[in-house]
Amino acid sequence: MRSFFSNLSLSLVICLVLFNCANRGTPSGGEKDVTPPEIEKSVPDNNSINFNAKEIKIYFDEYIKLNDLQKQLIISPPMEPAPEITPLGSASKYITIKILDTLQENTTYAINFGTSIVDNNEGNPYPYYRYVFSTGSYIDSLSIGGFVKNSFEREPDDFVSVMLYEVNETFNDSIIYKEKPKYITNTLDSVTTFKLENLKAGKYLMIALKEENGNYTFQQKTDKIAFKKEFITVPSDSIYELNLFKEIPDFKAVRPSLVSGNKIAFGYEGDAKKMTIELLSQAPSDFKTVITKETDKDTLNYWYKPNFEVDSLMFRVLNKGYEDTFKVNIRDLKKDTLIIKPIEARTLKLVEDFQLQGTTPFAAIDESKITILDKDSTNVAFSTKLDALNNIYNFSFDKTEDNAYSFKLLPGAFTDFFEDRNDTLNFNVRTKAEIDYGEIRVNLQNATYPVIVQLVDQRGEIEAEQYAEDASKPIDFLSLNPGNYFLRVIFDSNKNRKYDSGNYLKKLQPERVSHDTKEIEVRAFSEQIVTFILQ
Repeated sequence: MRSFFSNLSLSLVICLVLFNCANRGTPSGGEKDVTPPEIEKSVPDNNSINFNAKEIKIYFDEYIKLNDLQKQLIISPPMEPAPEITPLGSASKYITIKILDTLQENTTYAINFGTSIVDNNEGNPYPYYRYVFSTGSYIDSLSIGGFVKNSFEREPDDFVSVMLYEVNETFNDSIIYKEKPKYITNTLDSVTTFKLENLKAGKYLMIALKEENGNYTFQQKTDKIAFKKEFITVPSDSIYELNLFKEIPDFKAVRPSLVSGNKIAFGYEGDAKKMTIELLSQAPSDFKTVITKETDKDTLNYWYKPNFEVDSLMFRVLNKGYEDTFKVNIRDLKKDTLIIKPIEARTLKLVEDFQLQGTTPFAAIDESKITILDKDSTNVAFSTKLDALNNIYNFSFDKTEDNAYSFKLLPGAFTDFFEDRNDTLNFNVRTKAEIDYGEIRVNLQNATYPVIVQLVDQRGEIEAEQYAEDASKPIDFLSLNPGNYFLRVIFDSNKNRKYDSGNYLKKLQPERVSHDTKEIEVRAFSEQIVTFILQ
């Protein structure tokens, strides 16, 4: 009997174990944990004064991790070197901050973790935790705020740093290139507004940077910048607006090099409109040159002939106060050959020219060796114009809708700089029917003329553009490809018919740009009137 009860007891135990294991492996269907971790204590305490510790510990009620700390962490004023913060890549119930910098006297510091602190299981964030301390006898408590917008693009940038530089006896405008700011905050990835806290009363330069390398100094070549022209004063009740833009870099020539036979590439940064290239070396009496721009590159190609015996050539590059000399080593390389290709796709709008571009500079054209036929094999009259810098020939001719055009270029229609000629070439293009396109008439309200009105797609690429000098003429966009677009209006304050960016050192703000937030759907064979109320 005892054996029976023993076996029965053992069976019941096994069943209970199996039942519990089964329950443990079955989803409960309960609510997901959405509670963020809580801070139990900090050592030293948050908001400590007369701070002189070298290490800070922040304890939580559960295991936490640090996510994307490099982007999220903001320390104001910046520390150099940066503190060592753990854990990284593992879970812990506390954060350790080891201070490696020599802290400034009588200064309030703030360490903002953004949304990087999350619980280990569900990733619930402890949002925007700030650890604040002062090396002096009180915590600075003043604050200012505002918002950052993008001067040219429709969508604002994320992770924009907003900085204050103290205006004192050592201040100068170039400080933003060399030194870190007194105070800093960041818009992070979710908002365009900012708030600078724990500030000391005083006068400051305010700037914003969208940085590439995150070192809190302005790199003209890579960073976007915004600035307030006038110094700001703290305390202040003002809401500050910062207009982010990309500066045109100061002109600089890149060391040139021979890239193929009789072709030297002169790279550059900045505006090259008035860039000139002078040969300083002795050359033959029949020496000739031509300059073309490399497509989609900041490079001018310097072509020369004839070939002559020389180990190197010396050049001088000039551009609006800039001057530099360069030596180019010459060696025997194969010349580029003449290849001619159309620029656009096979479909042309009625207002567009057909364009051909060459790989070597065009020198002459023989229009008698070129014919254009429409789909009825009727000869079409045309005229040509050379864009010498871009090495493009434009073919203008009257086009009709829903038509096809064939181009035939006989040998010798084009002659290039090196006296090479084309072989027989054939190209085909077509036009669509008018019903395949849409039309828009734009009415502007509160406009200050002249303005550049652009229709852009989601990526900011321009579909069509009109220049309006006053309100007397309608702004009509014809022959639009069906799609979704936005309106962008540039206030052309200097009347040069293009958008002008700003410049920090010259204290120039970018030209004002307005973006319509309403998306316009352009449909084939449709007309619509759009009103844009400018702010």
